[in-house]
Amino acid sequence: MMEIKREDRRIRQTKEKLRNALAELMKEKGFESIRIHDLTERADINRGTFYLHYKDKYDLLEQNENEIIQDIVHIHEEAKKTEHAKHPRPPSEPASIFVHLFEYLQENSDFIQVLFGKNGHYSFQTKLKTILRENMLKKFLNAQLEKRMLIPIEYFSSYVISAHLGIIQQWVEGGMKESPKEMALIITRITFHQIIAKEEYPALKFEKPFQKESESMYNERDK
Repeated sequence: MMEIKREDRRIRQTKEKLRNALAELMKEKGFESIRIHDLTERADINRGTFYLHYKDKYDLLEQNENEIIQDIVHIHEEAKKTEHAKHPRPPSEPASIFVHLFEYLQENSDFIQVLFGKNGHYSFQTKLKTILRENMLKKFLNAQLEKRMLIPIEYFSSYVISAHLGIIQQWVEGGMKESPKEMALIITRITFHQIIAKEEYPALKFEKPFQKESESMYNERDK
């Protein structure tokens, strides 16, 4: 049993070295310019050890991308157990799901900065958007709410996911200066439309004629 645990620890350490090497090299010269020799030299392992765990550099990147995505999905699933979506939410209270998300991103900042940076591989954000759309947003929206929406759910989900990823990318490119809690509060306020202080400005509401016009438009489309 001890041998298995020791072996698992060695494997984790090897994979962590390779992930760090990948992040450093992607930051320096981009993914396409990286060779296996570059990775093994930077990670201080031999070529044979690399091929015990990965087929090639694309497999290394994909496995690490998938691990990040799975962790983000897990954060979402755990948050749903302890917190239901609140609307309206007190302006000073960030949603716990966003706090946990930004804490995770900060803890893995070296690799996250590469994935969201200019030298990141385009496939990551494409996969992340797809997974978020399928596994997160549609679980928030039950069937009754979907039927009451004035816009198609696929457009709403694309808007929310792209907006959230845009905020994360802005934070990453800015050097992650704000704390996870500060970022969680920013994204919570944007998500739940708490961007104008109520004591200074009246609440902004759509007039009923606009709502009726929107309902009429979608009723015509569905005929």
